[in-house]
Amino acid sequence: MSRKLFVAGNWKMNMSLAEATALAAGLAEKIGSLDSVDTAICPPFVYIRAVVEAVSGSNIAVGGQNLFYESNGAYTGEISSDM
Repeated sequence: MSRKLFVAGNWKMNMSLAEATALAAGLAEKIGSLDSVDTAICPPFVYIRAVVEAVSGSNIAVGGQNLFYESNGAYTGEISSDM
């Protein structure tokens, strides 16, 4: 049984908002219709909404780099999925 390949890119603390959305849009244009490989990009959390919009309609998934399992609370430096 063969498994489908999965490729993801974690952007760490790189790029501005404009650079992140331009890269995401470029990826959506170039590889957004691939069916043979599952792809995901993980921008810094402050850019997630803009990147999701930039890859909307493509096969590229978007993930978060830093996500704490609690939905809220006093967890310094953490981000919740509800945010």
